[in-house]
Amino acid sequence: MLNQLLSVFLESPCAFCDRSTANYLCEYCQPSLSSHQLMRENRLELYQAQSTFAWGKYDGQLKRAIARMKYEQKPQIAEMLGTLLGKAWSDADLTKPDFKITVVPIPMHPQKQRLRGFNQAEIIARSFCQVTGYQLQTQTLIRIRATAAMFELKNTQERAKNLDGALRVGAKLPKHPVLLIDDIHTTGTTVKEATKMLRQKKIRVIGVAVAAKAGWL
Repeated sequence: MLNQLLSVFLESPCAFCDRSTANYLCEYCQPSLSSHQLMRENRLELYQAQSTFAWGKYDGQLKRAIARMKYEQKPQIAEMLGTLLGKAWSDADLTKPDFKITVVPIPMHPQKQRLRGFNQAEIIARSFCQVTGYQLQTQTLIRIRATAAMFELKNTQERAKNLDGALRVGAKLPKHPVLLIDDIHTTGTTVKEATKMLRQKKIRVIGVAVAAKAGWL
C-alpha cells in the first residue's frame, strides 16, 4: 500500500501527452518518438553546401512534440531534445576528441522570446552542450528585427527577404569553429543567413545540428 501511495506522488505528467508516468515520457509516447529517430548513417546530410546533422524526421510524434514545446510552453521538451541530439552527435563520432567547438543557437527576437517565455534553440543547445562538453555562446548571434514565421511564406525569395538584415553578430566572438543549433531544419534559409553573417566576421561555421529535419528520408 505504501509503495502504491508513493508511486502516485513520484509520478509526473508525460511531457508529450500528460499521462501519469514515472519516467519523462510514458510507455506510449516513448516508442512513438523513437520511431522517428534517424538511423545513424542517415543523420548527416550536405544541404546547400551546409553540413546538417539531425536527430529525427520532422513528422508524427516528433512534429507534435515540437509544436507542443513552442505553443503550449513546454521548455522541458526542448531539454529532452537537446539531450537526445547531444547523444546522437557523440555517438556519430564526427570530430576528433580534442577538436574544440563553440555551440551557437539560432536567436529569437526579444519580443517573441518574451511572449513565448524561452528560446527553444537556446535550451536545446544548452542540453546539447551538457552532453557533449562543448562551449555554449548565446550572444554570438542576435536577432535585431522581428520576422514572419517561415511557414507563412510562399517561396525561397520571400524567406530570404524576410531574414534580410534580421541577424547580426554580437560583440563576443567565438574562439573556436561554430556549430549552429536549431529545433527544425526545413528550407535552410535561416541557417544560410546565420552562416553568412558569421563568415563575414571570418568565423568558421562547420554546420548545423537540429532536433528534426523536414523532408529527410
